[in-house]
Amino acid sequence: MSGNVRSRLLDEVSVVSRRYVAAYALFNQALADRLGLHPTDLQCLNLLMLEREPVTTGRVAELTGLTTGSATRLVDRLERAGYVVRERDAADRRRVLVATVPERIAEFGRMWERLGGDWMPLFDDLADAELAVIVRHMRRTVDFGAEQVTRLREGRV
Repeated sequence: MSGNVRSRLLDEVSVVSRRYVAAYALFNQALADRLGLHPTDLQCLNLLMLEREPVTTGRVAELTGLTTGSATRLVDRLERAGYVVRERDAADRRRVLVATVPERIAEFGRMWERLGGDWMPLFDDLADAELAVIVRHMRRTVDFGAEQVTRLREGRV
């Protein structure tokens, strides 16, 4: 591929990725509004749903990049909204775990499936190799984004 074509494609990636991030942020805001949540709370709930077991508030802080104090306030809001409960760890009664509420998660899941059902056909015309490239890119983007959050929070910009 010539340098000129690659340069144009990289410029286009820059523009399209900014539009993609903005579109997702606006979608996240609309979904959060619909559920009566703050957008950060919605994403925390999303991350909690990906965890296999209940987690500590410290783990919520790790997942979100928030301070432990901010993560505690976030869990407080999710608890008031009925999406999570705090429960004692059966193995160590001193630890408190944050667990999702199955009925509320099912409600969230149904809405996500209705929205996702409209999204999945976007991939119908892609070959498996193209999907693999998208997955690889998204994984790299997740890692890169986490690194950038750390840099911003540590003031290394």
